[in-house]
Amino acid sequence: MSINETLFADLTLIKGIGPARQQWLRQSFGVRSYADLAALLPDDIEAMLKADGQIARRSAVEEWVAQAQTLSGTAAPRPLLTLPADEFADWHPFASFVVEIQAREEDGRTAATRTAVQHIERDKNATWPGIERELVGTKAYYTRDGYFDNVDVCLFTHVGSNLGVSYGPASGTGLISVEYTFSGESAHSAGAPWRGRSAADAVELMNIGWQYQREHLEPMQRSHSVITNGGDQPNVVPSKASIWYYFREMTYPAIMDLYAQGNRIADGAAMMTRTTVTRKTLGSAWPRHFNKLVAEAMNENIKVVGLPTWSEKDQLFARAVQKEVQAKEDLDGMPTKLDEFKPPAKELKSGGSDDIGDISWKVPTVTLRYPANIPGLPGHNWANAIAMATPIAHKGVTAGARVQAMTIIDLLTNPALVANAKDYFQNEQLAKQEYKPMITKEDKPAIYLNTEIMKEYRPQLEKYYYDETKYGSYLEQLGITYPTIKK
Repeated sequence: MSINETLFADLTLIKGIGPARQQWLRQSFGVRSYADLAALLPDDIEAMLKADGQIARRSAVEEWVAQAQTLSGTAAPRPLLTLPADEFADWHPFASFVVEIQAREEDGRTAATRTAVQHIERDKNATWPGIERELVGTKAYYTRDGYFDNVDVCLFTHVGSNLGVSYGPASGTGLISVEYTFSGESAHSAGAPWRGRSAADAVELMNIGWQYQREHLEPMQRSHSVITNGGDQPNVVPSKASIWYYFREMTYPAIMDLYAQGNRIADGAAMMTRTTVTRKTLGSAWPRHFNKLVAEAMNENIKVVGLPTWSEKDQLFARAVQKEVQAKEDLDGMPTKLDEFKPPAKELKSGGSDDIGDISWKVPTVTLRYPANIPGLPGHNWANAIAMATPIAHKGVTAGARVQAMTIIDLLTNPALVANAKDYFQNEQLAKQEYKPMITKEDKPAIYLNTEIMKEYRPQLEKYYYDETKYGSYLEQLGITYPTIKK
């Protein structure tokens, strides 16, 4: 039994198997483990699917069995790499790995991704679930719970508009994500409002209090909120109400100070409304610090790979999108020159956060920015989404993958690089700042976030799922001529 299995294996880790399909396999074939699924014949699975009125592509069924064989250790071993019989014939493999980017689908949609690394000789596996990063709700828990304790180096990626890497303290912020819930007393809003204590009033007072404090906060801070529960209906004094904050700052101490100020304002709002308040940490992200030695090695590979060759259609599309969103600086389409690899800026800029920051304080880490989007866009906007369906994204991802693969080879074949990266991490980075998780031992990942949104919108998205068996590109499936722009 593999390390991923308990009494019942989580079959949803296999691409194409969601909770409903997992239940069906258990009921139809008594599948309890990956080995059980690996032993089934695709013909038998396909016949049972048809008998039950269900549909699945033959290739998908075969993939379920193949992945189960890999996870259960029943798959045929992969051949080791060999070196050419030339002047390097005295060299021999000292370690062999299989690196896979895996996806799990639910209802035909990718629901989660992970990176699986198998050390062939020792048959050891390590997985990194790719849960939605924008909620900063996962990586801090990985570091807290020891998932990176035995990792040498982490290579992370983030979509961008150029191909680049950096080292040292990064521009942007860290954050703590907190939801405050106020509890009061319900009453009829018209019949006996004086008998109620409004939790919604407390939410509003906290929000007003925070807005008045903004004048006295450091210029680099960023803080924003949404009301997640404002009550049920107007004629009932709300007994429960909640507001969700992101408190962002440039350093760990500044983040925790901002958080403490938020707590004081919440307590004050509760006192004014005769309510009580509790708070729940939903996630966190440390300010990022990237490894100099790994970044330098990666940058050499970036120079070898270079930027993709953008077609005139790519450039026409990019310039049209920049014009549409009224970009202020980037108006020339896709870049044709690599960004300069420079030392860390003396004065960092405020901005967004990423919970890769927590991992960057646990192991030597870098982030590769790959050019799969258009420069000058606002972020979290329709304009940032549309490039993902175009050749721009495909070219950018391919370039990034080449850089990642070359850097992995460097790390596996050059022990000195790993040793020097660890030396920088221990004696330069950690010498100046101790890592303390912002989440506590009692905090649990908020895996329920966005559940209702997905229930509503996922069925509406099904008609837009890409069918790679019928179409050469997603644009072809949509029937869109590339590029389609305003006259």
